[in-house]
Amino acid sequence: MELADIRDWIKTLGVGDYFYIGKLENKRERSIGIYQRQPSGSADIALGGLNCTKTASKKVSILIHWDKYANETEEAAQALYGKLLYVTDINITGKRVYYVQLDVPEPIDVGTDDNGVYERVIWLTMYYER
Repeated sequence: MELADIRDWIKTLGVGDYFYIGKLENKRERSIGIYQRQPSGSADIALGGLNCTKTASKKVSILIHWDKYANETEEAAQALYGKLLYVTDINITGKRVYYVQLDVPEPIDVGTDDNGVYERVIWLTMYYER
């Protein structure tokens, strides 16, 4: 599963106008960015090796780059977080997602960018069919 696949799925949740992965110069307001989080720990391989391993995981950081109003940015981030809490039957590029683990208790306020646009971050781990 790649970041572009997750970005395309996040689009279907109905929060945000622009979606991207990686670095984007001159981010537009009301954008959602999907980034790879630094993995930690070891690879989870089932007994019997990789052929017996049925799941994989992807650690993702979702940046909500909204507008110059802290309250509107918080509302947008909470709306996306709320949708992530209640997702069901996720299938991304033909792979079933078994579990979405929200790794933060609420969207994290990370302040503003250089243009005064407020941002929040949601960390999650997706466990999916390998």
